[in-house]
Amino acid sequence: MAAIPDPLIAILIAAAIVIIAWLSFRPGEGLFPRWRKARQITKRVLLEDALKHIQRGERHGTSPTLQSIAGALDVSLNQAAGIAEDLQEMDLITIQDGGFALTPDGREYALRIIRAHRLWEEYLAEQTGFDESEWHDQADQYEHLLSAEQARELAQQLGNPAYDPHGDPIPSSTGEFQHHPGKPLTTMELNTPLRIVHIEDEPEEIYAQLVAEELSPGMKALITENTSKRVRFWIGDEEHVLAPIVAANISVIPLPDEKKEQIQRGTPLNSLKPGDKGLVLSLSPRLRGADRRRMMDLGVLPGTEIDVAMRSPSGDPTAYRIRGALIALRSDQANLIQVEKQNEAILQ
Repeated sequence: MAAIPDPLIAILIAAAIVIIAWLSFRPGEGLFPRWRKARQITKRVLLEDALKHIQRGERHGTSPTLQSIAGALDVSLNQAAGIAEDLQEMDLITIQDGGFALTPDGREYALRIIRAHRLWEEYLAEQTGFDESEWHDQADQYEHLLSAEQARELAQQLGNPAYDPHGDPIPSSTGEFQHHPGKPLTTMELNTPLRIVHIEDEPEEIYAQLVAEELSPGMKALITENTSKRVRFWIGDEEHVLAPIVAANISVIPLPDEKKEQIQRGTPLNSLKPGDKGLVLSLSPRLRGADRRRMMDLGVLPGTEIDVAMRSPSGDPTAYRIRGALIALRSDQANLIQVEKQNEAILQ
């Protein structure tokens, strides 16, 4: 004869079932609604990333295919086909000559995502302490979360920038933008003063090399060697040597009014020794946001004289005398200040 369950145990079991069901299915906060919402967000992210990929192909004159979408999104061909089918049903893309093209609505949608991405990179560069190597991945996440209104507010907060920290144009709220006028570094003639206007942040492996070289839009450069094996160029007194496939991801414009001597003039402040004096020539474009404002507030401006007062026993930081005041700078901070030794300086 089967044992009759204890009424208390039966009540507890029933209560547990009710609680589990409530936690799983309660509107908005339950596990099932949250799982379904996460799945919907993931699907939307894939659709938006596909639109960005097609827009990029359109910009570079190529026709994206199922294979290229699958590769860009790291999904199977079957998944890529499903994404393309969804985009067609939403009237965001069309099929042309075996490839995909954006409809006007699709192009507007893609530019809205690109605008959010580049605004967020600009925000990370100017308003936060995130390292440059993290900007792209962070923006890849937040671009899908910013509404058009939030992007507008962020643009206003940043002063409505026209370009992101890599030199990519930021589309306006109406989808208008102006591409940078630069040409690949590899196409430039030797000994021509240049200014970097764009650093390509894809593919990731090449971008990592450019970050390691500490290159940034706004820097002035001079090419001294350009062959099929290497591109050698100078920024200030620092020499850089890159493979052509990497150097091609740097876009520059000529500076016809600059002289070769002006490009190679100066040295980083951290190269001076105690007792040396230097004249500030410029602040590196890599010195951004709050750090740049702090330097300017301290009086570190072109034409300012800086004395190297003393170096800490550990070698870092170093004390500098600026406008009668002592300030301490780490080596990586002083490296972003270009100076000329006082006994060599010529005021212009």
